Amino acid sequence: MKNRFYAKMTAAVLSAAMVFSLAACGGKENVELNNGEFKEVDPSTLQFPLAEKTTLTGMISYPANTESNPNNRTIFKRLQEKTNVEIEWTAIQADQWGDKITLSMANLDTLTDFVFTANFSDNDLLRYADQGVIIPLEEYIDAYMPNLKAVFDKYPEYRKMSTDSEGHIWALPWIEQLGSEKTAIQTVSEMSFINKKWLDFLGLDVPETTEEFEQTLAAFRDHASELQAEFKIDGSIIPMSCIVNDGSQDPAILLNGFGEGYGDNDQGRHIAVTDDLKVICTATQPGFKDGIAWLHSLYEEGLIDPEAFTQDWSTYVSKGKSGRYGVCFSWDDANIIDDFEGWVPLPVLTADTRNLTPENGSFTSGYDRGRCVVTSVAQNPALICAWLDQMYDPFQSPQNNWGTYGEDDGFDIFELGKNDQGEDMLVHAPLGDASPVEVREAESVNGPLAVLDEYYDVYVTCPDDAQYRLDWIEQYYTPDMHTKYVYPNVFMTQEDTEELANLQTDITKTINAKRSDWIMNGFTDDDWNEYLDDLDAYGLNDMLDIFQKYLDDYYAE
Repeated sequence: MKNRFYAKMTAAVLSAAMVFSLAACGGKENVELNNGEFKEVDPSTLQFPLAEKTTLTGMISYPANTESNPNNRTIFKRLQEKTNVEIEWTAIQADQWGDKITLSMANLDTLTDFVFTANFSDNDLLRYADQGVIIPLEEYIDAYMPNLKAVFDKYPEYRKMSTDSEGHIWALPWIEQLGSEKTAIQTVSEMSFINKKWLDFLGLDVPETTEEFEQTLAAFRDHASELQAEFKIDGSIIPMSCIVNDGSQDPAILLNGFGEGYGDNDQGRHIAVTDDLKVICTATQPGFKDGIAWLHSLYEEGLIDPEAFTQDWSTYVSKGKSGRYGVCFSWDDANIIDDFEGWVPLPVLTADTRNLTPENGSFTSGYDRGRCVVTSVAQNPALICAWLDQMYDPFQSPQNNWGTYGEDDGFDIFELGKNDQGEDMLVHAPLGDASPVEVREAESVNGPLAVLDEYYDVYVTCPDDAQYRLDWIEQYYTPDMHTKYVYPNVFMTQEDTEELANLQTDITKTINAKRSDWIMNGFTDDDWNEYLDDLDAYGLNDMLDIFQKYLDDYYAE
């Protein structure tokens, strides 16, 4: 397995070295690229803090309107003091990351030792591995990363999900456990929320069926002037707002009651797994057709925001915080509205059935396979991996994920407290009126980490906004999750990954375009049949065959 890899790597690295030597005039001269072979070192040389200050280089993204110099963030200041390792960062604003990281990975003259917030897709990882730009990490994990190895030993599924078909681990993962199986916080992304104050004012109950839901939206529309006067709303009443085809802001959760109840929750791939372990395309099911037709009827009645197909996040939030929504969709309604206590989650609606298909991959909680990579310019990968392993320390991971304590500014995510054993524990500070997203972006650094369920109330408290979301899932959604399986997080071969990416380009584009068009303009049976023919022509069955192959392998082991 490894011999095949190193034979393949030789040509790739030699080619890269030639490019590097041409591009490096006046830059990093005489630097020998790492060919991926394991470089063993004396573990005693990796004890932190190091005896002598050492400098490594890394790339990282940061959210717009937050601190752009990573070394000015308290988390990295403390890590430098703890390890005596200084990182020379190349920092890229998050909204420019996609374009700039691609260019950076292609330029060996400016490539850094590691990429901290890579967020690479499987296709990215395997392509960069094939090019010799990143190195395999499995031996370094076992030898020099005790924190991550402990996670892998306790939860072998994470090692399995991180390992490719040839036995290599190309990236360090991000893992966040908050609940498990059908109670995991990731099982529901696009929650639907309804304005309870409006319901109470109009004497209405929370709707339970699609028919009651439609009647409720109509009541919001028909009593708009009364609602504006009662709640002092500046602007028109919007019975329901969303952002179609935009992740958690999409109204896909409303489709789950139609047909057999599969819904269309995986908007990136539009797949689900039946109870007899068959992969299906959710966007070709009769329930999808009926659900989209129903959404069109709501749009025709003026019950859906006409800007739902074009508005950006800031516009969506601005209208929500003006108090104009009756129903909205997001991961957390606190990001959309100010009057948090005046809203409640909308239960799963009954149409033909009552079911909620959990998000694919959610049963193993939050997981990102391609979070952090070590590149071929790294001269001391053992030290780099040992430093990155500090991110998996149980006390460090929550800080990287959410924020820290003891800063000089006016707000901290955490206060330093004690657990039942009298040991230091990170205690979440009240968020107050602040947006959870904004306050965390100001302090957290993300990157590779692992927050496990057993860490709560030992190393860190569960964040309030996560806890109430877990409570919502258990109360409103888990009882209606009747599907047995979700599609697992599998690591496909490069050939299948590339073929799947090519197939999905046209398939996903077609599905999402029709979703928007049909909700807005409606469609006929002839339109539907033409759409199915187009998906067949684009290779839908080939796509499903690839997914099925890996699902069969996953459950055969």
